[in-house]
Amino acid sequence: MNREPLVYRVHRLDLSFAPKPWAFAIEHRAEIDTYFAKLQLEKPAVWNGRVLLLHSQIRVEGVFRGGYLETDYASFAAWCHWGKPTAGKVHDCFSSAAIATVDGAFLLGVMAPHTFNAGLAYFPGGTPDPTDIIDGKVDLEFSMRRELKEETGLDAAEFSVEPGWTVVVDGSLIVQIKVLRSNQTAEVLRSRILDRLRTEKQPELSNIRIVRDSSDLDPAMLPFVKAFLAQRFAGG
Repeated sequence: MNREPLVYRVHRLDLSFAPKPWAFAIEHRAEIDTYFAKLQLEKPAVWNGRVLLLHSQIRVEGVFRGGYLETDYASFAAWCHWGKPTAGKVHDCFSSAAIATVDGAFLLGVMAPHTFNAGLAYFPGGTPDPTDIIDGKVDLEFSMRRELKEETGLDAAEFSVEPGWTVVVDGSLIVQIKVLRSNQTAEVLRSRILDRLRTEKQPELSNIRIVRDSSDLDPAMLPFVKAFLAQRFAGG
């Protein structure tokens, strides 16, 4: 039975790099390698880097605490493609930047055809990698700022950053959403981002969607996006 994503707020994150083997990647190595070889034939831009997955978590007095392991992107991609089986109870826990414009809209990026999630629309962000480990901590705010810059060309410093995080849990997906408030309109920001994308040889995004109310939600948006936006538009 499908459940609606769980949405709640926390004051801060306390996430550590706590490496351990991931049984799924070990036990399914041959199948993973076969799957990823085929994926690279279909999408040559996909490469087998390193990513971080959450293997433990607890929420205590408004603080979300957890530990991350490191694995290869091929294992992560196969896990996602095969429906995220409960292998070691890991979660894809990442941060996203929800850009709120002065005229009351939110901006979503549409993933380009060459990417793993081609055609899907969601907030700038992505699964953390080892560059997000700072002094033994997995810094999801740093990751969010990095992904925002890489995907849109926008610098988080130009926004007013809301305190705390909105956490959306959808099965094996845990998204830590940071709201960034802009003093510019949705159309102005969209034009700025599109101008930047046109200068890139292979941009990660193909388009920018403007969402002004719940009537703009559609199947291209992942459930965590729709759950967050529905709550916001309802005054949450």
